Amino acid sequence: MSDAPHDHPHPHASSHDGPRWKHDGVRVITGDKLDPNTAQTPGMFRQAAINHARVGAQKIWAGTVAIEPDAKTGVHHHGALESVIYVVRGRARMRWGERLEFVAEAGPGDFIYVPPYVPHQEINASPDEALECVLVRSDNEAVVVNITDIEPVERPDAVYWIDPIHTHP
Repeated sequence: MSDAPHDHPHPHASSHDGPRWKHDGVRVITGDKLDPNTAQTPGMFRQAAINHARVGAQKIWAGTVAIEPDAKTGVHHHGALESVIYVVRGRARMRWGERLEFVAEAGPGDFIYVPPYVPHQEINASPDEALECVLVRSDNEAVVVNITDIEPVERPDAVYWIDPIHTHP
């Protein structure tokens, strides 16, 4: 570490009572203190960990989602927000598109990226294990737009991540 001067401000420092990092610095939100008072979609249970109201977050929202075995969520999107889903346990089957015509699956340790305004549906692909994920969004409040007028195709087209490292299964 360097003691060299730097030119960015420290909004939490106060000339009257010294640094205020103790109460305005790092926050730990324990798993038993998540807030279920957040936007919900039928078929899943979201809980907020990090948002503006809870910790003063300015640019992100983070929380968890659980989906019961063999269950699927309602179709929804998250407005202008980008979303990242990290699969902790279970098997996630994602469907997306104007008629949910695309599908991909993810398992423990996998990340899923959902761009702004993309209609999607999460499905727990396991008949006997809950799907548990961590969610992060690109704004400090949850935005969920539930969609009820999409008629899904019967058999969505599978989409595989193919690049020089990943080949078609």
